[in-house]
Amino acid sequence: MTVGIDSKWFRRYGTGGTPRRRLVCLPHAGGSASFFHSWGTALAERPDGERSDAETGGIRTEGVEVLITRYPGRQERLAEPAIDHLDALADEVTAALLPFTDAPLTLFGHSMGASVGYEVALRLESRHGIGLEALFVSSRKAPHAVTPQDTYRHGDQALLDEVRRLGGTDADVLDDVELREVVLPAIRADFKAVGTYGPRPPIPLSCPVVAHVGDRDPGITEADMRAWASVAPVGFGLTVLPGDHFYLVQQRDAVLRALAAHLG
Repeated sequence: MTVGIDSKWFRRYGTGGTPRRRLVCLPHAGGSASFFHSWGTALAERPDGERSDAETGGIRTEGVEVLITRYPGRQERLAEPAIDHLDALADEVTAALLPFTDAPLTLFGHSMGASVGYEVALRLESRHGIGLEALFVSSRKAPHAVTPQDTYRHGDQALLDEVRRLGGTDADVLDDVELREVVLPAIRADFKAVGTYGPRPPIPLSCPVVAHVGDRDPGITEADMRAWASVAPVGFGLTVLPGDHFYLVQQRDAVLRALAAHLG
């Protein structure tokens, strides 16, 4: 797999040439690009065309490049301050995506990433006249139904308790005092971005919206995800899979098959 980082905003998995389509993955609050690493190796086409079933889970796509978003304040961008306002984050991601719009784009956002994806889709359409092929949203309420939360205002323990409740962050990281101090600023900034993103009018998109959710998510219901239909007049679909807020870890191949069917 050719893995390149020629944009500080994206970790790239792809063909080395001009792709036929691009998939952009947007992580959750507290998440990083590494969360989607196996998606890049499964979906993106290698320059030599050779991928083992162990890499792909038997999922095949051709001519697809995967861009995994690298938020500031973590991993390779640890020295940069994290962005604590969702609209500002969406502005930055939109600007960073413009050089990659020579191929049709599909966005997949999980949790906070779903809201970022929606806002990026709006900006690409309204400011640049660029429509997506599809927006995939996962485990996040629709923009007109989100509920502001003030978890970010409380102490470290309250923040860590909420992260543990939702899952998705390696418990070893949270239990290690030194590592915890490294990741906490980005987690707090992300929770502020999510917590201050209040309900707003459901502005329709010109692309289909495809929703996924776990059947045991502690905070997001099937009905919550169906509300995304309000911004998807050209097409909406919903899949409920076994699992909690991070159902897509255990159900990775099911989600990737849905993406591969769309990308293919």
